Amino acid sequence: MRKSNVLFATIVVLGTVGCSVGPRYKRPDVPLPTQFAAPATNDATDAKAEPVDPEFWHSFHDPELTGLVERSLSANNDLRTALAHYDAAAVLWRLSKFDKYPTVTASEDTGRQKLAANQAFGYPRNNRYSTSTINASWELDFYGRVRHNVEAQHQQLLATGNDLAAMQVAIVGEVASTYIDLRGQQERLRVARQNADNEQRTVRLVEATYTAGRGTQFDTARARALYESTTARIPALQSAITLDAHRLAVLCGQLPDALVEELAIQKALPDLPENINPGTPADLVRRRPDISASEQRLHAATEQIGINTADLFPRVNFSGLLGLMEYHADSPFDGVSPANLAALNIDWSFLDRGRVKARIAASRADGNAQLTQYQQTVLLALEDVDNALVRYARSREEDAALRQAAVDSKRAADLANVRFREGATGLLDLLEAERVQLQDEDAYATSHLASAADAVGLYKSLAGGWPQRPPQAFASGKH
Repeated sequence: MRKSNVLFATIVVLGTVGCSVGPRYKRPDVPLPTQFAAPATNDATDAKAEPVDPEFWHSFHDPELTGLVERSLSANNDLRTALAHYDAAAVLWRLSKFDKYPTVTASEDTGRQKLAANQAFGYPRNNRYSTSTINASWELDFYGRVRHNVEAQHQQLLATGNDLAAMQVAIVGEVASTYIDLRGQQERLRVARQNADNEQRTVRLVEATYTAGRGTQFDTARARALYESTTARIPALQSAITLDAHRLAVLCGQLPDALVEELAIQKALPDLPENINPGTPADLVRRRPDISASEQRLHAATEQIGINTADLFPRVNFSGLLGLMEYHADSPFDGVSPANLAALNIDWSFLDRGRVKARIAASRADGNAQLTQYQQTVLLALEDVDNALVRYARSREEDAALRQAAVDSKRAADLANVRFREGATGLLDLLEAERVQLQDEDAYATSHLASAADAVGLYKSLAGGWPQRPPQAFASGKH
């Protein structure tokens, strides 16, 4: 074997198993507490790290909510857009892996030529020619530039996948909170209408008393004012219900009016879960898609430092050519002749180190920024869960107190109505009791709505997405 062949084989082997310059990625250490500082709603000391059901909407035991969530996960347009971005990132990753292997192309050049009289030199002016070649080129990855680029694209793909999961969490959380708001507003509407009916009966009673000569116009005006202020609440509540129905339809990828009739039938607020176990902060860091995406972008930034560092060293490319050249002109040059080429090209920007080092410095600065962003993402996630735990625990306490207040104020209003009919109390006491009843019942409905919304917020802060439920992709078409 000739020395040139041995040298060529050695270069190829080194190109496939060469070293890799630049820093190696190491997962950053972020100090984490052993448990969440906020009061949890779960009294169990040996609870599992994950919530009872990762698909948290099942904890509300509401089939209609479950159906809306499943529709949104399948047809939401924001999720479809995120899926398209993920598909694009997957293609870019596959494209980058082709740089590991030789690039082979083929070409064919066929033509007919007529030379000028002073160019033919006595030979025929007309000739035909044909050239067929196969070209190959291959970057020998001595310093890991290609490998760093493939890994960077892979990490970008993983980050885009976690962006899709984070979008799922956001969409499901919005569907659940909007649905709960709709049911809560319907409950407030029911309370307002029921109190308006009671107050209307009071108005009729006062008017009858006035007609019988035992009341005054002042009493009648006060009763009517309370009734009218109660009925004035109704249009705003109806508007809020309709707006929630429109929002749910759009979240499910439908026209705004598509769910108005379906959701018009009043139903009670979904049941609140008995216990919500947040797990530990370490579990949260592993589960949250926004944290995973931030870490993967940090990894990609680290690989970019290696890509730029490789530019400090020579870039070696192997190129080759095999071909046939055919020429016909009734001249001594007629015939078919083979052609081949094998070459090594070394490109080394050693005189341009200033620009290369500037690119390395810029990539290092970007890596530092991604590291800081990762640390901030972890802190924000911990804050999110702590805040959600506090809100949910305190709203449950408020909900229990207001529930009892609503029961007591209704009993007081019923007694005041009986006493007024029997002449044992005045109209002012009756109107005040009815006003307090409306106030307490509306406050309880609002508080119960807030408790359910806080439960959704807590679940949302703990959720990790549902890769087993990908959205339906866009229908492909020609553009």
